[in-house]
Amino acid sequence: MISFFLDQHGCAKNQVDGELLIARLESKGLEQADSPDTAQIIIVNSCGFIESAKKESLDSVMRARMSYPAAKILLAGCLAERYAAVFKDELPEADAIFGNGDLSQLDKVIDELLEGKRPITVPPQTGVYSRERSKLLGYPGSAYVKITEGCDNCCSFCAIPLIRGKLRSRSSEDIIEEIQSLLAKNIAEINLVGQDIAAYGMDKKNPHAAADWPSPPFPPLCGEVSDRIISPLAGLLKQISAIKGHFWLRLLYIHPDHFPSDIISIIKQDSRILPYFDIPFQSGDDTVIRAMNRTGNSSGYISLVSHIRQELPNAVLRTTFLTGFPGESDEQAERTAQFLTTVEPDWSGCFSYSREDDTPAASMKKQVPRRIASRRADKLIELQSGITARRLDRYIGTEQTVLIEELIDGDEGIAIGRCWFQAPEVDGTVVIRFEKDEEAACAAVRPGLFVSARIMGSDGTNLDGLFIAAL
Repeated sequence: MISFFLDQHGCAKNQVDGELLIARLESKGLEQADSPDTAQIIIVNSCGFIESAKKESLDSVMRARMSYPAAKILLAGCLAERYAAVFKDELPEADAIFGNGDLSQLDKVIDELLEGKRPITVPPQTGVYSRERSKLLGYPGSAYVKITEGCDNCCSFCAIPLIRGKLRSRSSEDIIEEIQSLLAKNIAEINLVGQDIAAYGMDKKNPHAAADWPSPPFPPLCGEVSDRIISPLAGLLKQISAIKGHFWLRLLYIHPDHFPSDIISIIKQDSRILPYFDIPFQSGDDTVIRAMNRTGNSSGYISLVSHIRQELPNAVLRTTFLTGFPGESDEQAERTAQFLTTVEPDWSGCFSYSREDDTPAASMKKQVPRRIASRRADKLIELQSGITARRLDRYIGTEQTVLIEELIDGDEGIAIGRCWFQAPEVDGTVVIRFEKDEEAACAAVRPGLFVSARIMGSDGTNLDGLFIAAL
């Protein structure tokens, strides 16, 4: 039997693509190898978002070629999608190049590859490809569900529209069916993902929308929270809320310029929909925000955060900041630092600007030196570390539900998991310890299951917990 090894890179959206590639290959009769040592085909599912990610993916191709000269090397994913024409001649180390526009065309690519051909395939961006996933690449009990593909926001620094194309939303029926299938397989946590899930349904009239839903763009968060559903995302959440069972549902990446206010009332009504908001503000300076081709402003973003916390006092905020955007001055960078300390996000990621080909920002004047951008990012990271430590302190002494990710072998019973306010991979974890007289309970705990634990302390990023009971 022909075997393949998947070398996975990039974000959660790309992880879903990797899982779909696995399902496609297994349905074709290929077998997934645990190591590249035994694989006849090595697939590098690449990331092409920023320069460092592109380099990491290309390095993986080079290492695979050097270490496994007899294997067929397939470059897939975002980097392949964006630079297929270039790599056709300049990357002979890749035996095949396959973009991410239509994953169903993988069958043909594999056939040609095994026939000794060198297929260079960049399928058109059509719909949002989905099928049953035979394997998930994350921790047990957790899964990502992609509800949109592509993006119409066109932020001036971002290459995503060049890679993933225009916004395309899945049907609500398709999403609900997938979630129900995952829950039937004992998945406990569903993370809805997309380049901007606030844009869900804006590319087409959702057939399940109320008759009086307005056309997009939808009104921003303002005034009193209403029970009236007007956005397709809120309509989708309402349908998900009708699903029976105990699970967590988390929303990842909501663009701040068109935050759908009506999702708040649904989150209030269903505790399974977590009040976790991933809102990438990128900057706290209005001039830089406008140069990024965004329509919001710092005061509006502050009001947004204030309103969310007013309506949902236990809300958790994750955001992202981009330092060194072309033309960003020291004063503007300082405004972003002040913005960070004002909104006090629970978590944030800080990245130096990466000059990406064919984006509007790439041709802007006054490019900021990397060392300056990096220094500004370091400052934001330092500020965020203090804020995160303070905000985690409020959980000390409380009893929390924890989703177990892994068990640590050894004489002392230890489990690693996450609370609802910790998203997979990007936020901290909970280290759960078991008392000596709880060995039987410890033996019953498994990755992918919920337990209750009392939070005893924090190291500023992660929490320490004491096991109470399995749930």
